[in-house]
Amino acid sequence: MVKKNEKTQYWLLKTEPGEWSWEDQASNNGLSNWDGVKNNQAKKNMRSMKLNDLCFFYHSGTKSRCIVGVVSVVREWYADENDNGVVDVKAVGEMRRHVDLKEMKSDGGLKGFELFRQPRLSVVKVEERVWERVCEIGDGYVGDGKGDEDF
Repeated sequence: MVKKNEKTQYWLLKTEPGEWSWEDQASNNGLSNWDGVKNNQAKKNMRSMKLNDLCFFYHSGTKSRCIVGVVSVVREWYADENDNGVVDVKAVGEMRRHVDLKEMKSDGGLKGFELFRQPRLSVVKVEERVWERVCEIGDGYVGDGKGDEDF
């Protein structure tokens, strides 16, 4: 279980499931580098990530547009061998119920969600109230301490 601290920030990380899926993330002890980000705003968001921040893992693309899991930041921004920015993340747990983009857009409690205003951005800041509402819609995630499988 990931412990939230007073300074926990929340993010959304988008990926095409054909390139990197939740199943890929969950394998290899759940560890991976989050790299390949080209957009300057997305890079700025990655630079702002801190150790133990929580991130929604979002499948984008034509077949699947939904939040499927949660990862935590285990290594802050650094340069890889090609001098590209990278953040390391670790799988925390799958959403108990995937939360579809259409469902999020129709929920009044998610008005102003950055994902709706900048839909092409691959790394999106998530306000705490939005985080809590999405978790509520998805019945939380494995590892949040709220379900039987978390014991």
